Amino acid sequence: MRKQRILFIGAGRMAEAIFAGVLRTQKDYIEEIIVSNRSDLARLQAMREAHGVTVTQDWRESAPQADVIVLAMPPQHHRAVLTELAPYVNGQLVLTVAAGIGVGLLEELLPAGTPVVWIMPNTAAGIGESITLFTCGRHVEDKQRDALQMILAGIGESVECTEQQVHDLTAISGSAPAFFYRMAEELEVSAMSYGLPQDAARKLVAQMIYGSAAMLKTGADPAQLRDSVTTPGGATAAGLRVMEERKFSEMMQDAVLATNARAREMANE
Repeated sequence: MRKQRILFIGAGRMAEAIFAGVLRTQKDYIEEIIVSNRSDLARLQAMREAHGVTVTQDWRESAPQADVIVLAMPPQHHRAVLTELAPYVNGQLVLTVAAGIGVGLLEELLPAGTPVVWIMPNTAAGIGESITLFTCGRHVEDKQRDALQMILAGIGESVECTEQQVHDLTAISGSAPAFFYRMAEELEVSAMSYGLPQDAARKLVAQMIYGSAAMLKTGADPAQLRDSVTTPGGATAAGLRVMEERKFSEMMQDAVLATNARAREMANE
């Protein structure tokens, strides 16, 4: 595969996470990364200094020469941007990272035959540890898949799904890290309430989470891992009982449903 020129339309946290991960692990395959944002010149300048990317406030100058175009703006802006982008597209691979945006809208508004992909990474992309769901449009061929796999490998692991599965799993792959961090916040607060300074409390919680995640990555059943920590009638069991009494399972499933519903709403706004 020849070196790729990748244009990011949008310069938010997800765009930065993706190109930072790609630059760190796939630099040999990158000709240039161009990042566009029309309103925040200071952020563009900070990205150029931090990552060595090319920045612009007018993506239209770069779109015709790009090999890959990544749409990294909010879902509600996609229809307008795709309409504006269409005259500049002539076979480039077009990706969107927005929640609720399937390949159908891209194929509808871009020229016939345009290869399009919807990817759903999370912010761990910036350290190469995302789990990214993706689904391809009808016109993605082997050469575009090579470019796609290069990007996905640069930000972590990936799973190809149907478009409906990406919709349904958005909360679990893309948003659930926020649920996880919210739990970490509370555990950190609890640790500090017993006299630990914040840096020590954060280290304690982070290592607990890291070790627990490493156990999960062995392929072990989470229920069995939970049971291995829990002695019937013991201290851990008492804590788990509170979680069940407070309907922890119901809360988590409701959070997933609410996230997916809002993603669909945003895509239609």
